[in-house]
Amino acid sequence: VQLQASGGGLVQAGGSLRLSCAASGRTFSSRIMGWFRQAPGKEREFVAAVSTSGGSTYYADSVKGRFTISRDNAKNTVYLQMNSLKPEDTAVYYCAAHQSGLVVLTANYDYWGQGTLVTVSS
Repeated sequence: VQLQASGGGLVQAGGSLRLSCAASGRTFSSRIMGWFRQAPGKEREFVAAVSTSGGSTYYADSVKGRFTISRDNAKNTVYLQMNSLKPEDTAVYYCAAHQSGLVVLTANYDYWGQGTLVTVSS
């Protein structure tokens, strides 16, 4: 699975962005997909994950109620809609394909996109 993330940019606090992650390969629909982020000087952290069908979603407490993860298996794409953005959301955002185990752990993902930078100004 190859992953290509896009949609990052500069936005003011309170604004919105939608990230996309396009996947190649025939196994996309059989993989839980996740979004992670890494701020400067910090470790990569879990943001959200979506089940293979899209019917179940999981969020970090810090983004719950503001971010929405979804997927379109026909387009091999996973999305992250980010609303009410805060300066602390500034980070490089990565999409990843889950392999096994807990969805919140980076070690349980075996394919990663290249990252897209989101900058939220105050």
